[in-house]
Amino acid sequence: MLSDLLAHGHDIRALPRSGVPLHCMAASVGYEQRTQELYNWDGSRRGTSPFLVIQHTILGQGRLTYAGTDYHLHPGQTMLVTVPHDHRYWLERGGHWEYFWAVLHGREAVRLAREILDAAGPVLTLGPHTDRLAATCLTLLTAPLTPGQASTAAYDAMTTLHDAVFGAGAAATPLPATLTRVTDFIEAHLAEPLPIDRLALIAGLSRAHFTRVFTVAVGLPPSDYVTARRLERIERLLLATEMKVSEIARATGFADPNYLAKSFRRHRGLAPLEFRATRAEAV
Repeated sequence: MLSDLLAHGHDIRALPRSGVPLHCMAASVGYEQRTQELYNWDGSRRGTSPFLVIQHTILGQGRLTYAGTDYHLHPGQTMLVTVPHDHRYWLERGGHWEYFWAVLHGREAVRLAREILDAAGPVLTLGPHTDRLAATCLTLLTAPLTPGQASTAAYDAMTTLHDAVFGAGAAATPLPATLTRVTDFIEAHLAEPLPIDRLALIAGLSRAHFTRVFTVAVGLPPSDYVTARRLERIERLLLATEMKVSEIARATGFADPNYLAKSFRRHRGLAPLEFRATRAEAV
């Protein structure tokens, strides 16, 4: 949540490196404030290795020139740029700019960034997805992370932007607080059993009423929604990490890797490792 990140305060962290290349990785992350100081980054003078920067403005204003177009970066807007590239972002003399940011690298991170930039340009308005991005940033700043966990969080940052630009629910009406509580719980506990009775209890509704309300508001029955979220996380872990299928099964609430493989093939038409290999070849 953005409020939790703000409460944490200004901070910068370099993330652990992996000895094995990961397709989506966070290199560093921060929450900073710049006031009346020199702050100027030129995207054509930051080396030749590809990476990307996500930077969300909280207060004040930054400036961006991107491929010859000038932008004012206002509170609530998120900048996305890749490097190397013809752009520059800076703080005007006497200005004030408060923001949180992440530097990511890896071929999947760069591929997603280019898709987003081609569709929406370098300045995004995330709306309700802002809290999700802030939560990911806070995780990267504060949690004890292995390289694989940092990679998973980095991929979540990219898919947050992707959902804001391409997701069917990007402009949807926000869910009621009772159901938001449930979807947040599901997201945080995908590795655990999530029976409908447990979700109904979190919503404070009877099982039957909860199922009806959830299905109408979300567009899927609760059990189908849980399955969809698990499958999406499986895809992320297959693409952004080198985790074994047995490890992914434990991380996504499947009793064993064979059950995961059967479910994944039924919904995606490929076995998990076939999916990983096919997407890797396509990049």
